[in-house]
Amino acid sequence: MEIRVFADADAVAREAAAVIAAEARAAVAARGRFIMAVSGGRTPWHMLRALAGEDLPWKSLHVAQVDERVAPAGDPDRNLSHLRETLLAHSPLPPEQVYAMPVESAELDVAAARYARILQDIAGSPPVLDLAHLGLGSDGHTASLVPGDPVLDVAGADVAMTGVYLGRRRMTLTYPMLDRARRVLWLVTGSEKIGILARLRDGDRSIPAGRVRRDRALVLVDRAAAGH
Repeated sequence: MEIRVFADADAVAREAAAVIAAEARAAVAARGRFIMAVSGGRTPWHMLRALAGEDLPWKSLHVAQVDERVAPAGDPDRNLSHLRETLLAHSPLPPEQVYAMPVESAELDVAAARYARILQDIAGSPPVLDLAHLGLGSDGHTASLVPGDPVLDVAGADVAMTGVYLGRRRMTLTYPMLDRARRVLWLVTGSEKIGILARLRDGDRSIPAGRVRRDRALVLVDRAAAGH
């Protein structure tokens, strides 16, 4: 696990966009396409807005979701709403190449399996992401792999549902899917993350984030989270 420290959250966002852009260009040159999955939360909004300004082979980019809250279309709680506002609205990325988790379905477990098949269609069987973007919660969660939830033990599916967490159920990629990614890009900002970042760095498997594969991980943090 490589950790790089930057002055502030804006610098982290700009560096993350530059890393994604470089990975995208390399993947398109090597394999003809770039497939990434983006997590929710506030941290990636600035990253995605910065990414929209990069010179990229946009027609060869495919963007999936790492996780999504079960909420109506257009709800501000939806990660998709912010993905559209920050990236789609400001870049030539074809809208049909953003793959929304089907959390409006009446049968969520069936919908999770359907999303896993979509990932197979774009990323092979089993699907392999070129890059998975992850955040780190103060409680040690990442994606929507949250402490104490049965989703942590899902080994036979790439996409699964959680129980209620902070008021909503979520659909999330599971460890098997994240661990196949060619690159895992973590963004961690804010002084409230000092303790939990140290546990991630040390490979503490008692927190959900600590169970994600480490050898392909790049962690971008600001000075506040690093305790500098």
